[in-house]
Amino acid sequence: MALEKQRNQNIQIGLLITVFSLLVLFYFLVTPFREGLHVVFNKLVEGDIEGYRDYLLSFGMWAPIISFLTMILTLIVAPLPAFVVTFTNGLLFGAVWGTILSWSSAMAGAALCFFIARGLGRPVVEKLVSKSALHWMDRFFDRYGMHSVLFARLFPINSFAIVSYASGLTPVKFSTYFFATGIGQLPATILYSYLGEHASQSVLVVFWTFLIIICFAIIGIALKPQLNKKLKEKGS
Repeated sequence: MALEKQRNQNIQIGLLITVFSLLVLFYFLVTPFREGLHVVFNKLVEGDIEGYRDYLLSFGMWAPIISFLTMILTLIVAPLPAFVVTFTNGLLFGAVWGTILSWSSAMAGAALCFFIARGLGRPVVEKLVSKSALHWMDRFFDRYGMHSVLFARLFPINSFAIVSYASGLTPVKFSTYFFATGIGQLPATILYSYLGEHASQSVLVVFWTFLIIICFAIIGIALKPQLNKKLKEKGS
């Protein structure tokens, strides 16, 4: 049993290294790929929804696929705001199809982060995310167990990527993690997609969008000191 588990882990590591190597080669050898990544990165960091929308439209019928891949990129690279992608999907494809596209691509990204962490281990994850945030998530998972993922998705106390990577370092089953992520991520995805679809109707919609995002952030910030206290009590 142990040998089979080790063999499966070696296969995962091999696949991850192969995919990563191919992406690096593409980045340095294929100029359009490299330039496209730079454009997407800049638009997301700047929160430039209109610029990102125009960039997607330039791909015509391939726009949904580019959006799908972009969402995965934002979830692997912790600092990038996935909200821009979700909102733009609602703006371009409507609330229903925007939700489906954003939710499915987020789930793909969540699964990839989970297996990167589980396959490559903590040393690699520590290079991808903040050590302090990862340590905090360790205590959080220890305190709340199987409910940790759902709680963290509903009230984002850390970035999506950090929660995903940290989950892969715990004994939680992938099926449990995947289900909790899907349920916890769905409400915000529906909301942002709906607001994206109606953004062109009124400037107030954009205002309410950011207000709701701030409320989610405040809830997470407000809960974090209490969670820290409980985690310290757990550790003492």
